Amino acid sequence: MTQSAASQAIQHLEESLGVQLIDRSTRPLSLTAAGTNYHGGLREILAEYHRLEERVITAGRGLSGPLHVAAIYSVGLSYMPEAIEEFGHLYPDVDVRIGYCQNEAVIRNVVNGDAEIGLVSFPKANKQLVVVPWQKEPVRLVCASKHPLARRSEAELSDLDGIEMIGFDRSLELRRMIDATLKRSGIRVDFRNEFDNADSLVRAIQANDGAGFLPEAAVRRETATGALRVVACRALRMVRPLGIVFRRSGRPSAAGYEFGSLLLGRPLEPDRDKRGGRSRHKSQSQGPPIVPGTSVVA
Repeated sequence: MTQSAASQAIQHLEESLGVQLIDRSTRPLSLTAAGTNYHGGLREILAEYHRLEERVITAGRGLSGPLHVAAIYSVGLSYMPEAIEEFGHLYPDVDVRIGYCQNEAVIRNVVNGDAEIGLVSFPKANKQLVVVPWQKEPVRLVCASKHPLARRSEAELSDLDGIEMIGFDRSLELRRMIDATLKRSGIRVDFRNEFDNADSLVRAIQANDGAGFLPEAAVRRETATGALRVVACRALRMVRPLGIVFRRSGRPSAAGYEFGSLLLGRPLEPDRDKRGGRSRHKSQSQGPPIVPGTSVVA
């Protein structure tokens, strides 16, 4: 379309709507408030049209077979039950099999091809792995219901200095992040017991009426029942990044792609064209598309 034709089309549209869409008094041209609203609405309509189009095209096509996923313990226990249930409604013929292990083992299983996708913390891309950032989990101060801190609505840094805690193993990156944060804050904590996974740490805090730092999602069930308390500490802000990883040399299957998209709430699209921002990875979707921003877990 020529510039003249485009200008005429816009003028006809403005006459039809009875409002001015473009501010022609400025250079470069800009949208008026009405133009901005109209443009945003059209984008929403177009996006919904594309989703409808894909649903129609893929209707009747099903996915089946096993899907192997590797996940660290805390992610598997916190997020997988809900995700698997939702995925099962969408693709009942796919058998999702979750292997729970430590971060390094998850990466190894993905690289070796034993798992299509992996769910890890502190993800790092390399020559063998593609990383798609998933979410950032708040890491919170957690204590048993009988711990002295449980009576507090908020803890100060001075309340933590010198107290006994139960912590993650020193070999874990999450523990190193916690130690670094405490050190920057001038706090010294006595970690009496250490564990290499969140589930064991949760059980130890409960059994010993103790306290520790845990990803908030890992204690949802216990805080809901009152067995554990999350105590606010505004002076300490920590997050654990989570990511989805898969091999560069072998893209996920259609089932793996859809499962990853379900977790993200958007298409599992790591590759972006730097010039136009468009993905170079074509969707392998065989079922209902995932609407952006509707992750079942994040």
